[in-house]
Amino acid sequence: MRSQGFGVFFPILMSLTILAGSMEFATVSLLLGGFAPLNVFLMTLMINGRHLFYGISMLEKYKNTGLKKLYLIFGLCDETFSINYTANVPEGVDEGWFMFFVTLLNHFYWVLGASLGAVFGSCLHFDFEGLEFVMTALFIVIFLEQWNKDDSHHSSIIGIVSAILCLLVFGSESFMIPTMIVILSVLLLLRGGKRMEIRGDIHESA
Repeated sequence: MRSQGFGVFFPILMSLTILAGSMEFATVSLLLGGFAPLNVFLMTLMINGRHLFYGISMLEKYKNTGLKKLYLIFGLCDETFSINYTANVPEGVDEGWFMFFVTLLNHFYWVLGASLGAVFGSCLHFDFEGLEFVMTALFIVIFLEQWNKDDSHHSSIIGIVSAILCLLVFGSESFMIPTMIVILSVLLLLRGGKRMEIRGDIHESA
């Protein structure tokens, strides 16, 4: 942002309000372009569509967290999801507050890193060749952690099968969005089916 003429305050403000790294990079070009809220919405949805699946996975965990839920939803990024979903909360520790402070600390580290980068980034120069693999490695770790945590691997298998099918049908350039739509639709249908099954059991018991 500094190289595009923005002051130090802008990247700090963005890290406070946009807890999504890829979207922060995209926001720079969006700010320099014309006012197009629909384009911003669609781009945000495409870049951060995976957060929909994070949210579905955390519905039960966030269920009884009170007002903390508002911040937990806002701060649900890759790293926060990975920790809060797989963590074994110690006995006697409130799970809601545990997840809240994990989210808060991750947010703090994010803002601190962005602030240091905004102030000192132009003075420091690093060779970032190969660094792009970090995000791929992170998603692999998140997938493996979820696989090991779950007794049922339905959601993981649905994701793998949907991605392969959409890759074959739409090709490598256009398969991502259809994959997310298919996965989201299947998960919502399965969740709705489970609710109807529970209601049926309650009705029979009554």
